[in-house]
Amino acid sequence: MNSNTGETEANSGYDADSIQVLEGLQAVRKRPSMYIGSTDERGLHHLIYEVVDNSIDEAMAGYCNRIEVTIHKDNSVSVWDNGRGIPVDTHPKYGKPALEIVMTLLHAGGKFDKDSYKVSGGLHGVGVSVVNALSESMEVDVRRNGKLYQQRYSRGVPDYPVRVVGEAEDMGTKVTFHPDPEIFDHISFHHDVILSRLRELAFLNAGLTIVFRDELQEGQDDAEAYEKLFHYEGGIVEFVKHINKNRTPIHADTIYFQKEKEGVSVELAMQYTQSYVETIFPFANNIHTHEGGTHLIGFKSALTRVVNDYARTNKLLKEKDTSLRGEDVREGLTAVLSVRVPDPQFEGQTKTRLGNSEIKGLVESLVGERLKQFFEENPKTAESIIGKVVQAMMAREAARKARELTRRKGFLEGSSLPGKLADCSERDPAKSEIFLVEGDSAGGSAKQGRDRSFQAILPLRGKILNVEKARMDRMLRNEEIRTLITAFGTGIGEDFDISKARYHRLIIMTDADVDGAHIRTLLLTFLFRYMKPLIEHGYVYIAVPPLYLIRKGKEKVYAFTEKEKDWIVEEMGSGVVIQRYKGLGEMNPEQLWETTMNLETRTVVQVTIEDAVYADELFTTLMGEKVAPRREFIQTHAKEVTNLDI
Repeated sequence: MNSNTGETEANSGYDADSIQVLEGLQAVRKRPSMYIGSTDERGLHHLIYEVVDNSIDEAMAGYCNRIEVTIHKDNSVSVWDNGRGIPVDTHPKYGKPALEIVMTLLHAGGKFDKDSYKVSGGLHGVGVSVVNALSESMEVDVRRNGKLYQQRYSRGVPDYPVRVVGEAEDMGTKVTFHPDPEIFDHISFHHDVILSRLRELAFLNAGLTIVFRDELQEGQDDAEAYEKLFHYEGGIVEFVKHINKNRTPIHADTIYFQKEKEGVSVELAMQYTQSYVETIFPFANNIHTHEGGTHLIGFKSALTRVVNDYARTNKLLKEKDTSLRGEDVREGLTAVLSVRVPDPQFEGQTKTRLGNSEIKGLVESLVGERLKQFFEENPKTAESIIGKVVQAMMAREAARKARELTRRKGFLEGSSLPGKLADCSERDPAKSEIFLVEGDSAGGSAKQGRDRSFQAILPLRGKILNVEKARMDRMLRNEEIRTLITAFGTGIGEDFDISKARYHRLIIMTDADVDGAHIRTLLLTFLFRYMKPLIEHGYVYIAVPPLYLIRKGKEKVYAFTEKEKDWIVEEMGSGVVIQRYKGLGEMNPEQLWETTMNLETRTVVQVTIEDAVYADELFTTLMGEKVAPRREFIQTHAKEVTNLDI
């Protein structure tokens, strides 16, 4: 373990007086979703992030430069940092050690005391006490005052008082918790998602080292546990390079600005690529504000104004009254905007939109001033960017004409639905669902087998356009894409309106083979890039059809995996007949209904975006212009595929 950094405990001003308590821990176990969002995989990961956030706060305050996160073989997780250590002296108001207060009372912690943390992460400070309440067991080791203090808890209740168990030369905190199986549906950690979040935090905190160990990786013993270290001296500049690793930049240097004013820190890194989509990740106090907010509005306003002013001043626009719009100047842009605010106000449906009104002007002023200066000092780079932006404007005009043409023909109007869509009779979108079915054969079976009252069927012919490699004007000339837009009813791009969605369940139903997987990925890429709110609102699902039908006499059982098939065959004994479904079209309407469409018996997987950075990276790798990263990804993950028809 490395020694801590920053001030010594004696003059850090961080003790029991710094700990403020807002309310008790009641009802956390009774209503866990109110505190961590859900009790599925997402909520499970949230426990890790809550504990890590405490360590990140120490890093932002300048007292910690190393954090280690370990997933152990027993599904417990430990988070260690070399910060100041949680205070252990007696709280003046509550008469208990501050450590016990922090671990057992909701909204208790140093982040509510501005003298301890000027800037803090932790979305609403529900904090580590919630993790304690939702853990079967938790143990905290604090190194402070030259001693090692410890306390253990069972489902949030201390097993014994805070006690000294040894001596310690360094300082820091180690929290080890075991998620409670009584609370969580399934205790299974998603390796890649955790890695992505920890990497993200390392990017956002330049110079911080974060180590991730996973003892659960298959085939590993304790001595060979998977380990990954993240350390980025370049901070968000390296973040942008990482995001663009599978894209082709149009200028070599990443543009970077940083400024602190009125206690607020604003940091921006940006680079243009040959991509046709904008990739902007705004953060506030290390939290990904995927709903945007005042910092993002300020950035976008300044960017549009500066690019327009530069283009006009240097006569790079052919017509004097032509204006570049926001969507033009952001095409192909990759940017990371990170602000640190002493008192952040989070708003929005998922509380991930920054609402502080003063931040808009601060960001707009900084970006406007510094970007103008950068363009003047780097004219070749500026001209390359303007050239890309002007092409985007021309493509937007072409897309507008294509949209107007298709509207006149009725292709994009809900009143003129595509002929191959078999609609349902239900008119309440919340009760309606649409199946996007691969192929006319399966589409025919689905139309015959469905419940016409609430299930619509849209057969798809072949593979739709890969929108990762096409601008909107070309996309709108694609018949299958137009059909999808019309059927969904939401419009697209700047016209998108989720309140006009005709169905609240979009179910992708493709064959369980390579082509089916490719079609599914193409559809998800289209939805992620141009209709992301459908995914964010939980409207998108993937159907899971069976791979096998196993018969013995009059008995029949469906198997959805190879292992399940083997188990069923073993249970049923000899004399079984096994039918392998190589495509949905091989099922008759009754079989398709009972396995894949019936609400009572089907399996569907909801598509979520737990980590937008990871999702963006995945779609760019799989569907982007560079072949080498895609080949590497497939080779790396090939061993995870247990059943593949080629």
